[in-house]
Amino acid sequence: MTDQTWNPMLRDQIDWHWTKQVRDRLDGLTDDEYFWEPVPDCWNVRRRGTGSAPIQAGSGAMTIDFEIPTPEPPPFTTIAWRLGHVIVGVLAVRNAAHFGRPPTDYRSFEYAATASEALAQLDTEYATWLAGVESLGESDLARPCGEAEGPYAKSPMAELVLHINRELIHHLSEVCLLRDLHLHTRREAS
Repeated sequence: MTDQTWNPMLRDQIDWHWTKQVRDRLDGLTDDEYFWEPVPDCWNVRRRGTGSAPIQAGSGAMTIDFEIPTPEPPPFTTIAWRLGHVIVGVLAVRNAAHFGRPPTDYRSFEYAATASEALAQLDTEYATWLAGVESLGESDLARPCGEAEGPYAKSPMAELVLHINRELIHHLSEVCLLRDLHLHTRREAS
C-alpha cells in the first residue's frame, strides 16, 4: 500500500472544476451580463451612492450590497455580486489569513467596475489560493485553521480547503447558470 498525500487531491478537485467546467464559460462575460438584474431589488455591485441596500461596502468607486443579518429570504444576487462574494469573501479574505495577501474584507475591497476587471480579480485570487494550498504539506493540512476562520478555527486546514472548494463550485456554477439565463431570456425578448 502506498502512502497517500492529500494535497494533490484537494487541489485537483477544484482545479478540475476550474479548468474543465467554469473558467472557459466565464470568458467573454459582458458588462451587461455582469450587472444584469433579472428580478427587482437584486443585490449587486453598483456605483457608489446609487444602491439602496442597508450596507454598501467597498473602498473605491463601486460598492457591494449587503445587510446584516441577511434578510429572510435573502435578495436575489447578480453575477457581479456573486463574483464579488467569491473574490472577497471566499478567496481574498482566506488568502490574507493564510497565504500572505494584504488584509482585506468586504468594506475595504475595491470592487470591479467592469466584468473584465472582475475576472482579472478572480483569476488573481484563485491563483493565490491554489498556490497557497499547494504550499501546504501534510502537517500543515492537519493543523488548526486559527482564529481568522471563526467556525473553522479548530478545524484542520484540509477541512477549510474542502469548504472553499465547495464554495467555488457552488457559486461559480451559479454564475454560469445566470449567464445561460441571460442568454436565453435576452434572445427570447429580441
